Amino acid sequence: MVDSTSWLEGLFDDMHAGNRRLAILIDPEDMPPKPQWLDLLGRVALSDATDVLVGGSLVTNDVTALVVEDLKKALPQPVVLFPGSPHQVVEKADALLFLSLISGRNADLLIGRHVEAAPRIARMDLETVPTGYMLIGDPPLTAAAYMSHSLPLPLDKPELAVATAQAGVMLGLQCLYLDAGSGAGNPIPARTIEAIRTSVDVPLVVGGGLSTQDDLNRAWDAGATCCVMGTAIERHPRLLQSLRVQGQKSTARVTNP
Repeated sequence: MVDSTSWLEGLFDDMHAGNRRLAILIDPEDMPPKPQWLDLLGRVALSDATDVLVGGSLVTNDVTALVVEDLKKALPQPVVLFPGSPHQVVEKADALLFLSLISGRNADLLIGRHVEAAPRIARMDLETVPTGYMLIGDPPLTAAAYMSHSLPLPLDKPELAVATAQAGVMLGLQCLYLDAGSGAGNPIPARTIEAIRTSVDVPLVVGGGLSTQDDLNRAWDAGATCCVMGTAIERHPRLLQSLRVQGQKSTARVTNP
């Protein structure tokens, strides 16, 4: 039987069941030389990772399509676009996070680039997931904050993050991506994730600053449906084989506000 469940439907199913997901973020701009690239693909394929995200803040070349093609050929996990630019919207991926930067006030990233990308996406057979993108963190600014020309939500004001998340869901967004930013020194605090989790009933994808199994467990236990690890894997690919997801469930409470 062919599984007709969409990527987003699967994410909702896992959220309600308390199942944990782990996504590996691949930045097309930081592709290693071919031997290391093939080694990374093999490690991801054999790991506990449930998803692979493709994208990044800085776009200087046009290799996203080649990266997605390699990933689809080598991996059993779904490949989901996490674009930093309309140029990173390519075919053959399983889904696209259609990101709206709701934590900032940069109109170009709230709707401007979406208008630019929409006709291109409409021509593709690509599941599109309306996603509220929320940068959360304190200085120094990460690459994501710098490139987006927006200030992140402050770590010591979880009530602002909650209000932002609620507004995004009221606007119809079906997923929230909470990001401390690529290479962040610290992950998003568990209390912030938990506060958002108990205020909205959509999946939470959490990334930035996650570098250990303990970091992942804290985020999952606080209510993350899917944790994203990128920089740590890029620096230490062997870490993949020590990360565990299967057989564990989140203890977070999901409510219907």
